[in-house]
Amino acid sequence: MEMETVLRPLAVIGGSVVVTLLAGWLLDLLLRRADARHSETPLWGLLRHCRVPFQVTLCTSLLRGSYRQAHILPGHTLGVGRFLTLVLIASTAWLLVRIAAAVVDAGYARYAAGAPDDARVRRVRTQVTLIHRVVTAIVIAVAAASMLLTFPAMRTVGASLLASAGVLGIVAGIAAQSTLGNLFAGLQIAFGDTVRIGDTVVVDKEWGTVEEITLTFLIVRTWDERRITMPVSYFTSKPYENWSRGGAEMTGSVFLHLDHSAPVPLIREKLEDILKDAPEWDGRSSGLVVTDTTPYTIQVRATVTSKDADDLWTLRCAVREQLIGWLTAQHPDALPRMPSEPAPPLPEAPRQPE
Repeated sequence: MEMETVLRPLAVIGGSVVVTLLAGWLLDLLLRRADARHSETPLWGLLRHCRVPFQVTLCTSLLRGSYRQAHILPGHTLGVGRFLTLVLIASTAWLLVRIAAAVVDAGYARYAAGAPDDARVRRVRTQVTLIHRVVTAIVIAVAAASMLLTFPAMRTVGASLLASAGVLGIVAGIAAQSTLGNLFAGLQIAFGDTVRIGDTVVVDKEWGTVEEITLTFLIVRTWDERRITMPVSYFTSKPYENWSRGGAEMTGSVFLHLDHSAPVPLIREKLEDILKDAPEWDGRSSGLVVTDTTPYTIQVRATVTSKDADDLWTLRCAVREQLIGWLTAQHPDALPRMPSEPAPPLPEAPRQPE
């Protein structure tokens, strides 16, 4: 009898583990074959990441259904059942999150592979990222509530909370209005298409690229690799510059202050030569004009175009550097000169008659 008391729990636990391992191996085999047959979608390969949560869920389910008959820790039946229930809820939530992530990533990968417009790809990427975060938050919230309701004391508390749900909703809304505002702002950004992951923006005089968008905050990576974290409500309540809106192509200016004798036609020809050898120039347009004059200098503006903000910055720096170098070597008189003549002497004050 004592031997049976020891062997039965071990047999049930061992059998559950063996069945779980075999089921996990079989699932992985089927997913690998499906992935090899359907190379047009990465879904089956991504679903292989669900193997571990699937095995944990399956093993816990088998033990949850047989722990009473197996007499596993017979003196603590209630505690064992509650522990297995909590593990089952947590592992099921883990499995659902992994499946949702695989479906979202596969859908985005297929769309990105067939979409020629980069702006649409970034818009869809922003939307699916936020959808995935919303689904994950909902699954975790439901799992946490389910785990709490397994305790009898929490059921009583839950009934009391439901009875006063209206008052609690008002209080929670007032206390968390900032958080809720950011949450709705994140959804507005995702489906309103105002800003997307990968957009080049200027916020608070900082230029950078949108690196990540969550339900409550947004991260902008600046040109010097800094990360600026901002609430998403900023982008729905304050003005900002989005250089990628309507296309990533941009036009930039390079200003030079030169002497009045500067050979503007030759400088214009030199600009064309520089742009022909610059890979950052997209060939759309260019130009050089005199935009202002002062008593000592003229202001020359060169305009160039590039496919995006990063190339435009590099092109502007290259044009400025090469034009200054060419003027210094070939036309030094074109550089601005400050007047250095001595000031005329002051007239002598007339002498007063004695």
